Amino acid sequence: MVKLFGTHELKDDCAKGFEIEGKRLFAVRKKGEIHLYWNRCPHLGTPLEWEEDKFLDGDNALIQCATHGALFQIDSGKCLVGPCRGKHLQPVPFELADGVVSVAEAVLKRPSAI
Repeated sequence: MVKLFGTHELKDDCAKGFEIEGKRLFAVRKKGEIHLYWNRCPHLGTPLEWEEDKFLDGDNALIQCATHGALFQIDSGKCLVGPCRGKHLQPVPFELADGVVSVAEAVLKRPSAI
């Protein structure tokens, strides 16, 4: 397992990006729940953040793509507005144990990993 972060490091209504073995992903915490996605817009494949760790809209209610402003639900990754409407961000399976979020090395080596 590859440790990403301790849950105490990510506050509610915040997001954080990671790059591991050349793969880009990000975590969002909303209402105490952690959501982990590949950092890739389903429209053009571009990274989502505006600047480092800036993945959310102004209200911290939705994930927002920096390229075309597409908006995604945090809990499902579904695009609600924008050129990829109806498509989804790709979730990253993770383990949460003793307050630490980790990803299996095999997940990072999958061809579909971005």
